[in-house]
Amino acid sequence: MFPKRLRPLLPYMKRYRWGYLTGLLCVFLHNGIWILFPKVLGTAADKLHEGVTRQKLLVYAGLLLAIGLSKGIFQFLTRWIVIGISRDIEFDLRNDLFAHLERLSYSYYQRYRTGDIMARATNDLSAVRNLLGPAIMYSANTIVLTIGALAFMMSISPRLTLYTFLPFPIASVLIQYFGRQIHDRFERIQAMFSDISARAQENFSGARLIRAYVQEEAEIRAFETENKEYIRRSLKLVRLMGMLWPTLEFMLGCAIVLVIWLGGREVLWGASTVTLVTHLGGLIPGGISRIEAPALVTTLQIPGSMSVGAFVSFNTYMLQLMWPIIALGYVINLFQRGTASLGRLNEIMQEQPEIQDSPAVLNRQIDDRSIDGEIEFRGLNFSYDGKPVLHDVNLRIPAGSSLAIVGPTGSGKTTLVSLIPRIYDAAPGSILIDGRPIRDYSLASLRHGIGFVPQETFLFSDRIRENIALGVDSATDAEIHAAADAANIAADIETFPEGYETLVGERGLTLSGGQKQRTAIARALIRNPKILILDDALSSVDTHTEDKILNHLRDVMRGRTTIFISHRVSTVRNADRIAVLHGGRVVELGTHDELLALNGYYSDLYNKQLLEEELAEV
Repeated sequence: MFPKRLRPLLPYMKRYRWGYLTGLLCVFLHNGIWILFPKVLGTAADKLHEGVTRQKLLVYAGLLLAIGLSKGIFQFLTRWIVIGISRDIEFDLRNDLFAHLERLSYSYYQRYRTGDIMARATNDLSAVRNLLGPAIMYSANTIVLTIGALAFMMSISPRLTLYTFLPFPIASVLIQYFGRQIHDRFERIQAMFSDISARAQENFSGARLIRAYVQEEAEIRAFETENKEYIRRSLKLVRLMGMLWPTLEFMLGCAIVLVIWLGGREVLWGASTVTLVTHLGGLIPGGISRIEAPALVTTLQIPGSMSVGAFVSFNTYMLQLMWPIIALGYVINLFQRGTASLGRLNEIMQEQPEIQDSPAVLNRQIDDRSIDGEIEFRGLNFSYDGKPVLHDVNLRIPAGSSLAIVGPTGSGKTTLVSLIPRIYDAAPGSILIDGRPIRDYSLASLRHGIGFVPQETFLFSDRIRENIALGVDSATDAEIHAAADAANIAADIETFPEGYETLVGERGLTLSGGQKQRTAIARALIRNPKILILDDALSSVDTHTEDKILNHLRDVMRGRTTIFISHRVSTVRNADRIAVLHGGRVVELGTHDELLALNGYYSDLYNKQLLEEELAEV
């Protein structure tokens, strides 16, 4: 039965089963030929003991050379095939892991740190590869060679073979103990490596913040503390592994001492024969004298004796078993490391996306269709981990119209717009697009029809043109320039030495906050979406630049449904309708003038900002 801990690898191993079978055949041939070496060597010793001739030397030297050459060829093929398969499976595993991570919901990345995921996708994956390559290869070599050598050793001397394997039950107990300890300690080491990776990733991403708050030395000390703990745990594992291999070698050494002691005695006994001379005088009638009587000479071989050649063969088999036994410790180490890492990878692979296409969509019982842009919230309630965020939201946004959302921090504005592209999932039937529940659309078609600019702008470490054309592989230079112009970023890009070919740093580090936001807006516009969502997308630009962007966007917004969140009245005042969110509820809804007439939250916000502008002019 396939080991339970390795079952996640079974589909991958089945995919390469013919390769593994070919590798196993090479293992049999490699070890089958190598097992003949001691036999030929022992026979040569006996034959040459009888008399040395040129012909004997050439024959046996040629045989030994042929065995060594053939063994080398099949050993190379074994390594090439089995290690090559482990690399292929590593390739498949890495692709499957990345594809699975891409499908996981946004909430998964809120629960797990990026550094931890990266550590599993690199360090743990390498440990699994070693389990699928070297561990399998050395295990097969050890099993085949041990069985073959044991058979030949039994044919030479069953009693001596029994003595040879006397220490091995003790070794088996020690191996089990060391194996459990290695597995547990390696799991803790990998967890510590994840912590170090996460800290390093956070420091590199937050380089600006760390320098702004002069936290370089504090972060260095914190990293050094974690690194020391990682080294301490690693050294404990090294000490354990350092005890495993010498223990196995000691057991093998004890076996060799027994062989030399007991086998040597048998060789010496075999070299001493006992000659018995029996006079026949007393047996012949007639009374012939003992001196004249013929004698019967008998040479007796002592039971249990061994020839020199047999002794050479037996000891050579012992030496052949030395590496497999030492490799057994290496295999145990690889196996325990690999299973520990496989468990960590399997934790990711067992995670299921919280947001998926409905069964009706997957089975094509509901036809996908293009989006026109009408959005409706019906009695929408939403909670994060049991904490209510939105309460009984009822709101309809006609296709092609614009809605602005304002409200204090924490009122649920970002949550509300994030529910439309199903970044989070609302209750069934509480959000409709074009009169259909959003779950009746496939995720791909739903999100393709929405241009979303999130509150936290993210750019990839790539050229500006690739960041703008993200998700639109067929985008032409003219379309990219038009989108950049609509987002009022084209003029800035043209001042860069390499223009649209300019590489931005990680997360857009080399661009200003306003440039990043405008690039993100261009990225949303180039998709030509029916629904455009701007989540406080103009917060990092000044009022003058904001006016320019809004003027450009008015043409873009025609014919598409636009939702934008902002804390500035100047941004939202020209929207068809403005919704005021407070405590997760829509408390005010209307045009700019209608809301001012209510003298509520919106009116207060407008008067405060008007006062701030007047004070700024003074």
